[in-house]
Amino acid sequence: MPSTAEHQRLTEHRQKIADWKDWGPYLSERAWGTVREDYSAYGTAWDHFPHDHARSRVYRWNEDGLAGICNREQQLCFALALWNGQDSILKERMFGLTGPQGNHGEDGKEYYFYLDSTPTHSYMKMLYKYPQVAFPYANLVEENGRRGFADFEYELLDTGVFGGARYFDVVVEYAKVQPADILVRITAVNRGPQPAMLHVLPTLWFRNTWSWGYESGPMGKLPRRPNLKQVDGDESYLSIQADHPVAGVYYLYAEGGDDLLFTENETNNQRLFGSSNSSPYVKDAFHRAVVDGEADAVNPARQGTKAAVQYLFEIGPGQTESVRLRIAGQEAPASSPFSGFDSVFADRLAEADEFYSANQKPGLSEDERRIQLHALAGMLWSKQLYYYDVEQWLRGDPGAPPPPPERKGGRNHDWEHLNNFDVISMPDKWEYPWYA
Repeated sequence: MPSTAEHQRLTEHRQKIADWKDWGPYLSERAWGTVREDYSAYGTAWDHFPHDHARSRVYRWNEDGLAGICNREQQLCFALALWNGQDSILKERMFGLTGPQGNHGEDGKEYYFYLDSTPTHSYMKMLYKYPQVAFPYANLVEENGRRGFADFEYELLDTGVFGGARYFDVVVEYAKVQPADILVRITAVNRGPQPAMLHVLPTLWFRNTWSWGYESGPMGKLPRRPNLKQVDGDESYLSIQADHPVAGVYYLYAEGGDDLLFTENETNNQRLFGSSNSSPYVKDAFHRAVVDGEADAVNPARQGTKAAVQYLFEIGPGQTESVRLRIAGQEAPASSPFSGFDSVFADRLAEADEFYSANQKPGLSEDERRIQLHALAGMLWSKQLYYYDVEQWLRGDPGAPPPPPERKGGRNHDWEHLNNFDVISMPDKWEYPWYA
């Protein structure tokens, strides 16, 4: 076996010396409208949990996020949120058409590219293209609904939102210092001809394991609720402590952030169902604070189960803005968390290139090497936590309304033996096509 740094990490992982794969891209790009989140009577998953609910409604089985990562058991999650000052919705996850909406069925309507990843995710890179005008949610649904099966699909590019190159290239990169010590670099480039505003909100949150009425689950007993809170940094960075009863303590360091926002990863029942909320601070608080201007939507006590660092940029044409963060366990330095940041990134990128050079066939052209690299990166980025206990799903949770009685003879009723809780490779992170 070649003796590259990445091969050494793989050996350490196999020999259980270091858990290099504990953190990875194990978040879906989209979890709304999926079978596991469907508690309807007759299996109408897309109607039961539509995209409009996703920002406000807690997921039962897994989380989603834009260019996100999490630990293997998805206790702690990190992803990117964006707002261009025009959208009606804070961009926290991918959008697409449901099966009935698309003239060729279910169809993602975003442009994102997995550019690089090593097998241990010691280095990862993803590109997302974000328009500078309002995202055309309604137009995509209406026009694809008008078209028939024999017609071409109506794509995001067809809507004209990228006209005049008025968009941002947003690149998200990760580099591991150690298995549980991860550097994050977010770079936004204004490809348009005029200055443009961009809100960048790196977001840290806990998967909701506390709302379902259980004292224990696949992660073992949860004696107390997890908590995020602001802790002291210095004038150059902001800091959040993440304390989970099983995963332990982590810190998020954010260089130069404008502010920190906190809320709870709890359903906004008032918005969706007209019933009272258990807390005034709910899942869609960052959307309400940033997009709708509701300052009291976020917790002034600066604690909760979901937090974001807020950056506001005015980016000139052709100009670039960058954000540097670090997610680390207690072994990370409490002072100078960004010391050596750029050199670690340079090392991990060089090691990723070294790994692929050692594994690619000799004689490939540069284009062929890049094509293969991006294809393999796509496969590695498509690993995600798949959690689905069918017996529990059919029975329902003690802390939630019981499923309708029709479910007893409906979809998956004879799959009670299926109980998955593992990171697996998925063919498509957006569509999530695991239907029984």
